[in-house]
Amino acid sequence: MQRIVWGRNTSSNVMKVLWGLGELGLAFERIDVGGAFGKTDTTQYRAMNPTGLVPTLQEGDFTLWESNVVLRYLGQTHASGTPLWPTEPRLRANIDRWMDAQHNVLGRPMTAVFWGLVRTPADKRDLKAMATAIGEAAHAWRMIDAMLDRHDHIAGADFTLCDIPWGVHAHRWFGMDYHGLTRPEMPALRAWYDRLSRRPAFQQYVAATPIV
Repeated sequence: MQRIVWGRNTSSNVMKVLWGLGELGLAFERIDVGGAFGKTDTTQYRAMNPTGLVPTLQEGDFTLWESNVVLRYLGQTHASGTPLWPTEPRLRANIDRWMDAQHNVLGRPMTAVFWGLVRTPADKRDLKAMATAIGEAAHAWRMIDAMLDRHDHIAGADFTLCDIPWGVHAHRWFGMDYHGLTRPEMPALRAWYDRLSRRPAFQQYVAATPIV
């Protein structure tokens, strides 16, 4: 079965799916769409993904979008019953809620920080607004730091699917140029990020991609 990921590799949401596929050792082809590549407004793409966003996973005549949903699908089809995606309902629900929290709690302020510091030209940056956004993102990261004070990964001792969405954004959190602004130190969060950085799939699909 041919597996295709539609999306540019610099998208954080595309990175999640690529990293997940890498952890599972699954072969795939990636096609650049979105951002400077465009093509997400075509009839062909909208037939697969009516949102016009990336990524889209295509397996034969089956397509799926929304990055965290794609991760769950991959976990269910290729890792169900493993530490990555356990079958015990409460263990899985714990992973699920942290995946959703990445989107609902971290997503907005991290997007503001990224766009303000990376995508906005220097002469147009609003550093006061960026300082506010960094503070809001830090509030979300402190939740994760508290979990990581108790165990090595977000949901417990083992690496699970919920480490992937947060880990992609941790790479930006630690890797961006803050242009003189500061972010609070969180030792447990940093130690977790350093552990993630040793994972081959993270190195290939996240760390090797420029933050642009």
